[in-house]
Amino acid sequence: MPYTLQRLAAGSYDLLLDGDVVGSVVRSVSKGGDVRGWHAELLEDAPPRPAPFMQVAHRFDTLESAVAWLGGAYVEDST
Repeated sequence: MPYTLQRLAAGSYDLLLDGDVVGSVVRSVSKGGDVRGWHAELLEDAPPRPAPFMQVAHRFDTLESAVAWLGGAYVEDST
C-alpha cells in the first residue's frame, strides 16, 4: 500500500493512501517547544483499518520512525 505524507504546515501532514486522505501525521510539542513525538492517526475508526494500523492512532519518537512504519511513505511538500 503506497502511503504519501503531504505537508500542510511545519509538523503537520495529510496521510494519503492511494491518493485518498485517510488520516494525518502530526508533531506533538511541549509548552517549552520541545518535540514530544509524532502521531499517525486515521480519520475514521471504521473497519477494516488499512495496514499497518492496529488502532486509530499510533505514537512515534521521530517522523522517520513513522515513515518507516508506514512502509517507507513518500514525503512531499504541498507548496
